[in-house]
Amino acid sequence: MSRPTDNDRQAPGETLRGSLLFLGFGMTMLAFLVAIDRPEWFVLRPATGTAVAMSAAPTVPARELRAARDEQPLRHR
Repeated sequence: MSRPTDNDRQAPGETLRGSLLFLGFGMTMLAFLVAIDRPEWFVLRPATGTAVAMSAAPTVPARELRAARDEQPLRHR
């Protein structure tokens, strides 16, 4: 078995580039595996209070839903 010569060795720049690419791939895979375990991160939510109010405006209040379900008239307080 022969010893490696200087011609067989890689340049330090190639070794560093390969290490950084491998590190980047590993970090990307870790981020992907963490992200697929947390689907709530991908739920679209309104960004401001005004947007929350506008998105909730067309919904029926829970009190009216219960009254409609029970078929009882609404009682005002």
